[in-house]
Amino acid sequence: MSVVSQVILKADDELRYPSSGELEGIKKFLTTGEQRVRIAETLAESEKKIVDKASKELFRIHPEYRSPGGNSYGQKQYNQCIRDFGWYLRLVTYGVLSGDKEPIENTGLIGVREMYNSLNVPVPGMVDAIRCLKDAALALLTNEDAKEAAPYFDYIIQAMS
Repeated sequence: MSVVSQVILKADDELRYPSSGELEGIKKFLTTGEQRVRIAETLAESEKKIVDKASKELFRIHPEYRSPGGNSYGQKQYNQCIRDFGWYLRLVTYGVLSGDKEPIENTGLIGVREMYNSLNVPVPGMVDAIRCLKDAALALLTNEDAKEAAPYFDYIIQAMS
């Protein structure tokens, strides 16, 4: 949910007008809109490049994942791993666009640890995967844009840790 939606819903629930502090938050959200769209476009347009770089780094750190018996051994398992990289990158763009971590939580993190545990996917490896994804993605952004996008990756990392 965007900052604007949150302010409106909260004020309406409390039967009041938005406060000056809330209006300032909306103003800041609106003035950063171009930046948030630019970040989302860069991440979306560069998905393949980001995922390729991140997966190579992850499998350099954890070569056992691609070895017989590893979670990414075989083409099907490898493709599923790569699919998840793209999915998490997309979640980050949702957060960046909305200016809020709630879409990440609601769309992608509820039950994720339990799911990976039930599939015998090493959660610490998924944390490493998101770190690799973060590094690959932020390397394509300006310092200012990377600073804006980083907390959304960090939120996923923290939720999985």
